[in-house]
Amino acid sequence: MFRVDRTANRISRLTQKRFGDLALRERDHLQEWLVHQPDALGEDLLILQKEFDGFDETRERLDLLALDKSGNLVVIENKLDDSGRDVTWQALKYAAYVSGLTRTQIVDIHQQYLDRHCGGKNATQSISAFLEVEDLSEVALNPGNGQRILFVAANFRREVTATALWLISRGIAVQCFRVTPFAMGDELLLDLQQIIPPPEAADYMIGVSSKEVEETAIQGTQKRRHDLRQQFWTKALERLRADGVKLFANISPTKDHWLNAGSGVSACRFQMIFGQSEARVELSLARSEGAENKWLFDQLFTRRAELEAAFGHAMEWRRMDDKKQSRIVYAKDFDGYDKDSWPDMLDWLSEHIRKLEIAFSEPLNKIGRAINLQDESED
Repeated sequence: MFRVDRTANRISRLTQKRFGDLALRERDHLQEWLVHQPDALGEDLLILQKEFDGFDETRERLDLLALDKSGNLVVIENKLDDSGRDVTWQALKYAAYVSGLTRTQIVDIHQQYLDRHCGGKNATQSISAFLEVEDLSEVALNPGNGQRILFVAANFRREVTATALWLISRGIAVQCFRVTPFAMGDELLLDLQQIIPPPEAADYMIGVSSKEVEETAIQGTQKRRHDLRQQFWTKALERLRADGVKLFANISPTKDHWLNAGSGVSACRFQMIFGQSEARVELSLARSEGAENKWLFDQLFTRRAELEAAFGHAMEWRRMDDKKQSRIVYAKDFDGYDKDSWPDMLDWLSEHIRKLEIAFSEPLNKIGRAINLQDESED
């Protein structure tokens, strides 16, 4: 690694260091860096637990247990200056141990972590927010053979890299990251690079080797629910067109549990929600600046009585101070996964999304114009 001196138009080599020489320790330093910056490993990961020792009849400890965006468990093993010879066997044992964890156990493990390190936040909400789902039952946690292994070390022995490549060829998702500290004066820099599989070949290697796992994961509950939502939204859009509701005229059916339509104020959307136990209509304030969402919400809230009278019902006003977004919601209980309920749900959604648009479009746009929040085109 080099430092660029643009004034002199020269480069100078940074001094590569060893963790041991810097008195840095695996658990106190490298592990904590990754806990607080897991995307340093090239993707969004949710740390479920650290120093996990919940294995029956063994005192072994897994460095980090994480969750990826597909609901797969990720075993992360950290070493400092040398990977050691046995790290692959160690990680395989841990992957085997966690392969049997159920949804309830995963939530309990994460709750223990949150209670100890994060002030007792709710584990179900934490995982749901990370996976971007309304209800955790909508996704498969720890599906099939989807467990993954990540190794992090400054140097990898040949037996480790050879084993990792062999495991990849057998459909086991393994990645190796080389972590290297560098000195620049009194400042310490860290280089973290994926070396196995090589980034330029990762998609091909992983795609070929995990084809069977992927095909298996596609089947089952999640796929059925995606198909069900696609069918529902197809019928919903047909119903809206028949009722003359133009708000969603240019929207196509999706596999998601929501359907968005623009309001005229960028990133402030009218939404219909298809849930397992309810249907909802809502105004979602989701601009990139959280302060703008809260300001818009507060401005609308001052007119709550007028807006609810125009809508025809009392609504749930969710300012959500701990989140960037805010929402104004009206919901009704339905058994969404029972197709016999769909005619009533479609009636209800068609009626209330129309009422929501009529009640909120003009006030929202008027407020938006007052501070120039409108964009030339709705996203």
